[in-house]
Amino acid sequence: MAESLNGVLLRRIRYSETSLILTWFTDLHGKIKTIAKGALRQSSVFAGKLDLFFQCDLLLTFSRKTELHLLREVSIKATFERIRTDYLKTTVASYFVELVEKVTELEHPAPEVYRLLLRAMGYLDRQKPDTRGVLFFESELCKCLGLYPPDMHSAAEKLLEAYSQLPETRAALISILSACI
Repeated sequence: MAESLNGVLLRRIRYSETSLILTWFTDLHGKIKTIAKGALRQSSVFAGKLDLFFQCDLLLTFSRKTELHLLREVSIKATFERIRTDYLKTTVASYFVELVEKVTELEHPAPEVYRLLLRAMGYLDRQKPDTRGVLFFESELCKCLGLYPPDMHSAAEKLLEAYSQLPETRAALISILSACI
């Protein structure tokens, strides 16, 4: 039986000559993995619809045997196109996605994290990112996870304490953003 949900595309991996494995963060099921069979064919119904950071309406069939579900249909809701036209925005969006992937489990609903990720993509689409925006995202993510940092600047420490590591790109990202002031 097919199910409809909304998701943000976090990761694309080639599975075969024509198929992709996609990692989504969804409103109802949290992080999930799907296979898009034939997605790389020129005549595919998925052509142009499976780019990173896209927010989409999804129709999928959930597998009972594996964590890989079948993507049947996809309809774009938001492309956040300005993110991909700016290196710094793309870098920050990639950090947000990597952080969400690190702190969430497959098929564990986290609607507040989904809403935070959508807000973050909207922020990056509208304006130039800064250090404060990254710290705010980390702080809000902590709150979603029940970690409650005392202030925005200690959120990364809370995440590190709870999950043993942060994305390796964080230090370089904070340095780049600090230099842009």
